[in-house]
Amino acid sequence: MSNVNSLMWFRQDLRVGDNPALVAACQFAQQHQGKVRAVYIVTPSQWAQHDVAPIQIDFIQRHVNLLAQSLAALGISLDVLHLEWFSDTQTALNDYLQQHNIDAVFAGNEPEINERRRDSALIGQGLPLTLIDQDCVFAAGQVQNLSGDMYKVFTPFAKKWKSIASQKAIVPLAAPAPVAAALALPAAIEFNCPTHSSDQWAAGEGVAKRILDQFLASQVEDYQAERDFPALEGTSRLSPFLAIGVMSSRQCVAAILARYPQALVDDTCLAKTWLNELIWREFYHHLLVAFPRLSMNHNFNELGKAIAWRNNPDEFTAWCDGQTGYPIVDAAMRQLNQTGWMHNRLRMVVASFLTKHLLIDWRWGERYFRQKLIDGDLAANNGGWQWSAGTGCDAQPYFRVFNPMTQSSKFDPDASFIKRYVSEVSGWSLADIHQPKSINVNDLFAQRQDDRYPEPIVEHKMARLRAIEVLSALKRG
Repeated sequence: MSNVNSLMWFRQDLRVGDNPALVAACQFAQQHQGKVRAVYIVTPSQWAQHDVAPIQIDFIQRHVNLLAQSLAALGISLDVLHLEWFSDTQTALNDYLQQHNIDAVFAGNEPEINERRRDSALIGQGLPLTLIDQDCVFAAGQVQNLSGDMYKVFTPFAKKWKSIASQKAIVPLAAPAPVAAALALPAAIEFNCPTHSSDQWAAGEGVAKRILDQFLASQVEDYQAERDFPALEGTSRLSPFLAIGVMSSRQCVAAILARYPQALVDDTCLAKTWLNELIWREFYHHLLVAFPRLSMNHNFNELGKAIAWRNNPDEFTAWCDGQTGYPIVDAAMRQLNQTGWMHNRLRMVVASFLTKHLLIDWRWGERYFRQKLIDGDLAANNGGWQWSAGTGCDAQPYFRVFNPMTQSSKFDPDASFIKRYVSEVSGWSLADIHQPKSINVNDLFAQRQDDRYPEPIVEHKMARLRAIEVLSALKRG
């Protein structure tokens, strides 16, 4: 057979490097003397239902434009199909395949349940779709216990993951060679749906690679010591690129092991801490596939159904707006609202505060994060929130309640991060910033009223005891 054309369907893999589905589409077309085309499908209504953040949509739009340019250099034209829902995909793709005489479609597997159901339906309806695992270093189902089941605890999962990694070469694929003469630069692509500017984040595969290289060259050995301090630039800031697939986890792992091959086996290797964070990402993505209910707002621990959440809407609004009266919590939430990103230590602090101090259902917070984060990732976001609430897989114990005052003094001792976002407390002493309960005296209360900064929304000791009592519904788990 000759002149058989292929289609690459881009999803959460907006890159030409280390993209097995793209390589497969190119190889298929070349073997059959055909051409390669590419599509990206915009579904605003589906995105809104999934609470995709406008800032992340803008980041995706920018990268689809850059991807179109990279593909044009390879002789591949990228078309954007504007639909509304996943359910519109069958008709749109069938029409596209007929219009361009395409015989085979290639795409990367996605872990979320709606996406997997969509793909199963498309294949069942006859779409010639080949799905390729490229979301993780090792595909879901490849890291299992001796019974052939998915691990439910991170430590043995990580141990098995490292064991497999030590026996297999982890080598990212190069970008495919051009399949035809370079095309003219494509016109600008507009999604025509609500977005919020992501311009404070540089964009592009090359940018992501430079960030990774610089992090590994100068910061990764300090990561363990600095990662918990939000005032420092102690983290990689690669999460937005990983979330939409501008960079793959395999590229990150391969880069670590090229510099620190001992990171898989030597616990004293300073790079292992960041490697473990990447393995946490893999763990949560594997869980999403193994336990589809996680994509449907269910507790991992079914005993979570018995929790009597308070779900006070006014307190939730105060938390969202950074008006809880706890400066470290409020600074974190304002960082999220202003930048679309939050430091990882602070994600744990604010999640614990919402679910345990305020006893508000973790799903409220998880959804708010999805609506705001530039690095929104259902698997990681769900995993992190359920870990904090105590309802998740390998979660922190229900009786462990983060003390926001301790977190504040320990991880922002000079309050430089807090003052960056909570200007109302810039003139306060460090003791008053870190111990907001101590401000309940007349002179400082008057000052606080002048600054219009709220009193603490809840008293820590009372909230801790209340949380332990209510969340004890989980103790049988």
